[in-house]
Amino acid sequence: MLNHILDTYAQFFDWEMWGKILTDPVSWGLIGTLIILEGLLSADNALVLAVMVRHLPKNKRKKALFYGLLGAYAFRFVAIGLGIFLIKLWWIKVLGAAYLAWLSIKYFLDKRKGDSEEDEVKGMSKESLLIRMFGTLWGTVVAVELMDIAFSVDSVLAAFGVSNKVWVLLLGGMIGVLMMRGVAGVFLNLIDRIPELETAAYVLIAIISIKMFLSVFHIEISSTIFFLLIVITFGLTFILHFRKSKNLKEQ
Repeated sequence: MLNHILDTYAQFFDWEMWGKILTDPVSWGLIGTLIILEGLLSADNALVLAVMVRHLPKNKRKKALFYGLLGAYAFRFVAIGLGIFLIKLWWIKVLGAAYLAWLSIKYFLDKRKGDSEEDEVKGMSKESLLIRMFGTLWGTVVAVELMDIAFSVDSVLAAFGVSNKVWVLLLGGMIGVLMMRGVAGVFLNLIDRIPELETAAYVLIAIISIKMFLSVFHIEISSTIFFLLIVITFGLTFILHFRKSKNLKEQ
């Protein structure tokens, strides 16, 4: 088992494989899919992290988020490396597919119930356990790290449903983390303008869940077909949005 895990990490430094993936348009399509999915699912998460550090002086807020970013990269590296090995086990695929399906189903059930009230996210209390243990700055950094890990579980599982290529997962995940921190506002504005995009993201999560579950029975959905499903999903999303907008204007 240890040798398999070490072999997986060795692939991170296989420059020949790197070259093949960077020159493969399908791989770039999958990487782009992971980045967009990460951005749509993590835009709100970035705001949560921003609120978590607001009790710090301005000059320390960026430092806490930066250290948190480094930790997020380290976690993705470890999670993807171990995941490449674990995802080969059929029961891990079943659990992963079930979890992603639950995320999607929960979203649509909540949406059907009309849950529009959002819990107010508060900054960290100065009396919290982490701050008392590690001090104000480092206690906040640890809290941000833990929150990053919690946010990353969904994204990492979704990534393994999209592809099992090491560099596709690594590039998509790493750029996705940067997107979450750097341009979260862009995705938030996009979702505000086109709310249906959030629904589209969870439709993709459902498709990824099905793709992962079918792979247990050695039924593989090719990258080309999967990419076409993504294009169709987003195409229908924009069509639906513009029709709704047109109807509202006519009314």
